[in-house]
Amino acid sequence: MATGKQIRNAKEKVDRSRVYSLDEALALLKESNFAKFDETVDVSIRLGVDPRKADQMVRGTVALPAGTGKDVRVAVFATGDAADEARAAGADIVGADDLATEVEGGMMDFDLVIATPDMMPVVGRLGRVLGPRGLMPNPKTGTVTPDVGKAVEDFKGGKVEYRTDRYGNVHVPLGKSSFEPAALEQNFRAVIDEIQRAKPASAKGRYLKKITVSSTMGPGVHVDTGRLKPE
Repeated sequence: MATGKQIRNAKEKVDRSRVYSLDEALALLKESNFAKFDETVDVSIRLGVDPRKADQMVRGTVALPAGTGKDVRVAVFATGDAADEARAAGADIVGADDLATEVEGGMMDFDLVIATPDMMPVVGRLGRVLGPRGLMPNPKTGTVTPDVGKAVEDFKGGKVEYRTDRYGNVHVPLGKSSFEPAALEQNFRAVIDEIQRAKPASAKGRYLKKITVSSTMGPGVHVDTGRLKPE
């Protein structure tokens, strides 16, 4: 358990009134790491969009080149050959109506849900359970697909979903604090490139308004958006 002194020491390493280069920000995260577990490193991006407008919702997936460092538990709704492909690809749970019944009964031992298009009527009845947790499959994120085998491999291998919240922020995991800075930077740049690619045509003004990297227990470090140059 973190002590108050450890938390204060970590916060004192970061000047909240300034922005840092990406290299400096990642180095600070490593320096301020004091937890006894392998913390998750996240990036939070404030976008210049109005998420109340449907055409300014930013949502999709990004493949992290260095992976997430996390074992993603995948549940797949499929039958027949598609179910066999999902199992062969490493899906943790595969089922159809039987799986839906388990989920309705409170079984939530998974981090991601993938479904074949023909199974969506079954999955649809789970909207009240999966929706609030952000687990509802969606074609836009590749989680509703006839090629469930590839989808399982992609998400197991480091593909993650992102979406704006109601305040216009996007939160994406970059990996673990045990990652080398170069691996975190590689994932960070992949996320920024994807978010920039997904910029809505109707978004006006400054798009990347604020970027913050942080670890589970550590302080947030602001990254200078003006110094993010393409590789």
